Amino acid sequence: MNRRQSLMILGALATVPLVKFFGAPSAWAEGVDVKAILNDPDAPETGNPKGNLTIVTYFDYNCPFCKKSEPDLEKVVRDDGKIRLVYKDWPILSEASVYGAQMALGAKYQGKYQAAHDALMAIPGRGISKDQMRDAVAAAGVDMARLQGDLGTHGDAITALLRRTLSQADAMGLQGTPVYLIGPYKVAAALDAAAFKKVVDQARARPPAK
Repeated sequence: MNRRQSLMILGALATVPLVKFFGAPSAWAEGVDVKAILNDPDAPETGNPKGNLTIVTYFDYNCPFCKKSEPDLEKVVRDDGKIRLVYKDWPILSEASVYGAQMALGAKYQGKYQAAHDALMAIPGRGISKDQMRDAVAAAGVDMARLQGDLGTHGDAITALLRRTLSQADAMGLQGTPVYLIGPYKVAAALDAAAFKKVVDQARARPPAK
C-alpha cells in the first residue's frame, strides 16, 4: 500500500463534525472542470434527470461509511423527487474495490448498473473479496455471461471513466470516501437522511454563483 492509499484510508476513517460543512465554500476549486464532473455521459445516474439539484457521490464498495449512508441518500433522492444523483465509482481502498467498480460499470451495458450497485453496497463490513462481490452481482440478476463479454468489449471505456473520476477527485483534493457534492457544497463525511436534507435545503437556498 503506497502513501497515497494510506492517506485515502485515513481520510475515510476520519470523523468530522457535520457543522463544519454547512455553509462551507463552494466545492468547485479553480481549474476543476465542473461540466465534466456533472455531465460525464458514461457516469451512471438516477433520480430525476431534470431535477433542480444535482448530487454527485464518490464512493468505494469496500467503504463501510459509504454503505452506511447509501440507504439515506437514496431515500432523500426518492422522497424529494427533484434531485439528480450522479454515481462516481472511485475504487481506492483495495484491488477488490476496483473489481467491484468494473463489474458495476460493466452491468450498465445491460441496464443493470443500479442492481449491481445496490447489491455491492448491501454487502456488510469492509475487506469484501472479489468472490463476495461477484456472487452479490450474480444474485442481483445480472447476466454474468453477458457481463463478461461487455467487460471485454467496453473495458477500455470503463478504465477511462475510472481514470477520469480519479483525476477529478485529485483536482478537488479529495482524501477518501465518501464524498458528496451537493449543489455548491462538498461534504466529506457519512450523512443520515436528516443531514442530507439539511444540505439539500441549504444548496437550494444559496444564491446562484455570478
